[in-house]
Amino acid sequence: MSDAHAVSASHESATGIPSNKLGVWLFLASEIMFFAGLIGAYLFLRMSHPAWPGPEGHLSVPIGTANTFILICSSMTMVLAYAEMQRGRQTEAQRYLLLTALLGSAFLGVKAYEYSAKFHHGIFPKTNVFWSCYFTLTGFHALHVLGGIITNLYFWIQARRGRLTVSNAYYLELSGLYWHFVDIVWIFLFPLLYLI
Repeated sequence: MSDAHAVSASHESATGIPSNKLGVWLFLASEIMFFAGLIGAYLFLRMSHPAWPGPEGHLSVPIGTANTFILICSSMTMVLAYAEMQRGRQTEAQRYLLLTALLGSAFLGVKAYEYSAKFHHGIFPKTNVFWSCYFTLTGFHALHVLGGIITNLYFWIQARRGRLTVSNAYYLELSGLYWHFVDIVWIFLFPLLYLI
């Protein structure tokens, strides 16, 4: 990621928005439609089953709350990584980027624990409609978290090698847009699945 590449990557589109940022926003719009379809299907199924999910469909609110707290903290560390990179404080930016990836990994670890507990009790995606919805929604979300972790680790490596600097710190802004999107999706999933 040379300075010349940073300059060419930040050309503005006809909208006045840099083309790479516009590309990320368009990608996020498609992701919003994807999750809106999944959540819409879940709500439709939920409204057509008055006893939903039944006594067998209870999830651990403390575990869901802990995972929500982890993702909110990861959003904060992502913002701090970008802010520190803009200030030219490489070491701090790298620390926050790594911390963001570790918090994302902790989220996946908690989700893996939750899944293994369900499997241990004989609950699988095809057990009933509720569990099919639960595993579909949280599974796709977990894949998006994994994608965000990989992206942040990539930028962490680039920063460690000196290829991510103040001049191209906006790459972290773009990565942050995706990471915040992943967090917002969970903010919708948590009450829908765990609280209602």
